[in-house]
Amino acid sequence: MCLLWDEKGTYTVPPNVRRLSVDLSPWEHLSLGQMDEQYRDMIDFEYCDRVAKLSPDEELPNLDMMERRVFLERQSRFKSSAPPVENKPPNRCTSAKTLNTHEGTSHSENQRQNHANSRKREIYPEFPSERASEENHDRRRDNHRSDRNAGSGSEVGSYKPVAEIIKEKNQMQRNPARVKPEGARAQVRVAEEGPSVKVSQIKNTFDVPKKTKERPPEVQTPLKKDLGDMLRRVVRQSKFRHVFGQAVRNDACYDDIRVSRVTWDSSFCAVNPKFVAIIIDASGGGAFLVLPLQKSGRIDKSYPTVCGHTGPVLDIDWCPHNDHVIASGSEDCTVMVWQIPENGLETPLSQPVVVLEGHSKRVGIVAWHPNARNVLLSAGCDNQIVIWNVGTGEAMINLEDMHPDVIFSVSWSRNGSLLCTACKDKKVRVIDPRKKKVVAEKDKAHEGARPMRAIFLADGNIFTTGFSRMSERQLALWKTDNMDEPICVQEMDSSNGVLLPFYDPDTSVVYLCGKGDSSIRYFEITDEAPYVHYLSTFSTKEPQRGMGYMPKRGLDVNKCEIARFYKLHERKCEPIIMTVPRKSDLFQDDLYPDTSGPDPALEGEEWFAGKNGGPLLISLKDGYVSTKEPGSEGGENKRPGDQASHKSRKHPHCPEEARLSTALSKNGPENGR
Repeated sequence: MCLLWDEKGTYTVPPNVRRLSVDLSPWEHLSLGQMDEQYRDMIDFEYCDRVAKLSPDEELPNLDMMERRVFLERQSRFKSSAPPVENKPPNRCTSAKTLNTHEGTSHSENQRQNHANSRKREIYPEFPSERASEENHDRRRDNHRSDRNAGSGSEVGSYKPVAEIIKEKNQMQRNPARVKPEGARAQVRVAEEGPSVKVSQIKNTFDVPKKTKERPPEVQTPLKKDLGDMLRRVVRQSKFRHVFGQAVRNDACYDDIRVSRVTWDSSFCAVNPKFVAIIIDASGGGAFLVLPLQKSGRIDKSYPTVCGHTGPVLDIDWCPHNDHVIASGSEDCTVMVWQIPENGLETPLSQPVVVLEGHSKRVGIVAWHPNARNVLLSAGCDNQIVIWNVGTGEAMINLEDMHPDVIFSVSWSRNGSLLCTACKDKKVRVIDPRKKKVVAEKDKAHEGARPMRAIFLADGNIFTTGFSRMSERQLALWKTDNMDEPICVQEMDSSNGVLLPFYDPDTSVVYLCGKGDSSIRYFEITDEAPYVHYLSTFSTKEPQRGMGYMPKRGLDVNKCEIARFYKLHERKCEPIIMTVPRKSDLFQDDLYPDTSGPDPALEGEEWFAGKNGGPLLISLKDGYVSTKEPGSEGGENKRPGDQASHKSRKHPHCPEEARLSTALSKNGPENGR
């Protein structure tokens, strides 16, 4: 081991022989024999063995300052000086026997050995025995080098640091597929260094062997039944997946209408099978238009309006049991009920059938009871809900101290026994109005500050729309009996328009129309997760300022029409038809189940007494035919003059009981067609 240091000094040893960290420069004037005789007991051969097994990148522990300095010098010298590479033989086909012989050694190696031997003679005086031992050691070293070079193919004299060898070995263990075989690397190196290598050989070395084309295995086509099952798992089956929305032609629109600009989140439009009513701008008070459905085209500015309010009209709603009666709420704190003539207005209508006075602030919401006759709900900015008996003009139920802030929306349940309200305090409440009791409530149903909407579904669940804390529009589904956690919540977009929900209980489809948006999104509600399934979106270029929704009995069943909207532009009302494409001209039973008819299930007095009743369903196949005989519709429900409440007053020009009874109970078979 010391002989190698004496002979080469900075000689770079093969990878399997490590350098020693002993600096022999102070003893260069001594011969090896003298050094071995004098310092035999001072050399730590165990330390040298440990150093030989270490990587140059590692550092020995428990070293003193002198040993550490020597070790660091050796480490830096190893890293800074590249190992000299011996010249390769010119012939790449040189046999292993030729490389093993002493004559096969290159001329440069002989010169380097001679130079080392001459340097040794100049520095160290040698004895004959020492020279003989050195020659024997040189011979053994040359044989060992030639054997190693011959065993490694054509890598003659190329040595690598131990760190690189370890790194390559780790890479081979981690990614055995990415590492090329050693034989290919040897061929590449010989091709680079050998002067007599041909271009074809280099090309063959670097070309990737082409894979033989194998015949792909035969794939058995699944049976039709298996394919259908697989598609049912991937795509949810629904007959409303391909709902097609289309706006009508321009000549079927209602043009030149001055739509109201009031800053109130209402739909500004109400539709029934006979008329469309639109809240408009009017000077000197509030007014709204009532147009027959067939009167499309340009509307003259002098067309008569309903103009009995002294303040802007905020909300309107058609009576579900009489297509000629409409209610309106206004900023003048009153609710008025109007009767529209059979063929529409011919002169301005300023005389309501009845005026309902009971709110101290503006009235923003009016809603008729779905099943009871002459029952009307109104909600105002005085944070109270009043339920009226329109036949007598009385305020039968007054829900006070339930809402601490403005009420955004009110919705009746399917049978009309419960109310669902959304308030500015971010709470959704379920109220039993006849018991004046809050059945259930949910705080922070939507955490955003923008207005919410809540509606009852046919199965008793509640569907809400609102905003998140980050002002993203949301929709949610809740169970009435447990409102701690929603059934599902979905994020929609970051627009700031209030979402107005329109619900079809027959098909369980919810249509969402955002004020200021130019699109209508529709969802199907089912019992399967995620419960609220997105169907499609109908988009136009113009934003919508309001929206009207046609009841099911006013649709054209021959065209497979499942919904019709009346979109309000700034100066126009545009009908939008939603259809399900079907090739057959027959009546589609799955699209048109029995729906609510115009006949009430209860009288108002029965409902106030505590009786409940679901809607009376009709079939749309052959049109609606009333099951009641004429004269049995409750025409005797007259308002006694001595029972009139102080909160209601008759218009001075309005006739007595005859006109009120006729207006509120008049309903012929033709109204349901």
